[in-house]
Amino acid sequence: MKRLLLFFSLLVFAAGCSMEAPGSDSGDESANESGGDDTVKIGVSISTLNNPFFVTLRDSIEELAGEKGYELEIVDAQDDSAKQVNDIEDLIQQNIDYLIVNPTDSSAVSGSVESANSEDIPVITIDRSVESGEVAAFIASDNVEGGELGAQYIVDELGEGAKVAELEGVPGASATRERGEGFHNVAEESLEVVTSQTANFNRSEGLDVTQNILQANPDIQAIFAHNDEMALGALEALSNEDVIVVGFDGTNDARNSVENGELDATVAQQPNLMGEEAINTVERLENGETVEEEVKVELELVTQ
Repeated sequence: MKRLLLFFSLLVFAAGCSMEAPGSDSGDESANESGGDDTVKIGVSISTLNNPFFVTLRDSIEELAGEKGYELEIVDAQDDSAKQVNDIEDLIQQNIDYLIVNPTDSSAVSGSVESANSEDIPVITIDRSVESGEVAAFIASDNVEGGELGAQYIVDELGEGAKVAELEGVPGASATRERGEGFHNVAEESLEVVTSQTANFNRSEGLDVTQNILQANPDIQAIFAHNDEMALGALEALSNEDVIVVGFDGTNDARNSVENGELDATVAQQPNLMGEEAINTVERLENGETVEEEVKVELELVTQ
C-alpha cells in the first residue's frame, strides 16, 4: 500500500514539473503574445509618383530599407492633399513605427503630422517641410540656394535686365516658396520678371501656361521653372524659339534634354541621397542616436 501511494505521488510530481518546464508549449505561446514581431515598420507617403524625381526617391527608400530588413508601406498621394491626409491616417492605423512624408501641401499635411506625434510616431519629411507638428528630421536640398543658382545662370547668359517668366510649383508647398524666394533674391536686382504663374509642378500644365505666357509676352528671353517637369513642358510650347529655359531637380529626362542641347540648365537635386538619408535617419533613431533636425543635400547646376 505504501509503495502504491509513493507511485501516485511520483506521478503527480512529474506532471507538475512537465507543466512548468521552460521549454513547454504554453510558455512559448505566452512569449509570442508578449514579444510580438520586432520588425521595424515604416509608412511612406509621397506627393506623387507621376514625376521621375519622386520615383527615384521611392526607389532609393525601397532599396536601402530592404537591405536593412525594414518593412515598408508606401502610398502615392497623387498630388492631392486631401488624399495624402487620408493616406497618412490609414498608415497610422496600421501601427507603423516611423512615418516618412514628402508633403503635397506643407500646411494641409500638418494635422496628419500632429496625429502621428500624438501616437509617438517619429516623423521624417523629405524635400518639403510642414508648417506645424513635430518633425524628427527634415531632409531636403537648399531650395533657396537653388533658386539663386537658376536666376544667376540666366543673368550670366543674357546679362542684366533680361525679360524672364517664372513657372511656379504647387501653391502652398514649401519648395515652391523657397525656390521662388531664391529666384527673386537675384531676379529683383538683375532681371525683369514679366510674369509668375503656377503650373503645379506638372509637365502638361507647364506646356499650357507657357503658351499663354508667350501670347501675352512674346518678347520674353528666359523661363525659370520650379521643377524639370514644367521646364520640359515649356520647351514643347517654345518649339524653335530662342528662349533660355532653366529647370530644377536634375531628373534623367532633364539631364538628357540638356545633353541634347534642348533644355539649357537644371538645378540638380539628388533624390537618391534624400531617400537613403531618410532610412539612415530611421536607423539612427531606432538605435537611440541623436539626429540632425535639418539635413541639406548638395545641389549641382547642370548645363551643356
